[in-house]
Amino acid sequence: MLKKAHKLKSIITTKAKTNINVRPTSEAMIELLTLMFLSNLAEEAKAKAFEERSATIRAHHLKAVSKKMLKKAKG
Repeated sequence: MLKKAHKLKSIITTKAKTNINVRPTSEAMIELLTLMFLSNLAEEAKAKAFEERSATIRAHHLKAVSKKMLKKAKG
């Protein structure tokens, strides 16, 4: 998980606009919010898989839950 978190951080920084200065505390908050979103997404996908009586989380569980989670995150 640690390697993936660092990879995620590098992806976010490369996709961000280069003319924006982000302070270290803000960067830490962005990383924490991203990790919290991913953990909530995993929990919801696990619940969806359990509802369908599946032992594993599959791609269609994540797709079904991600639409709902993104709408919730946008507000």
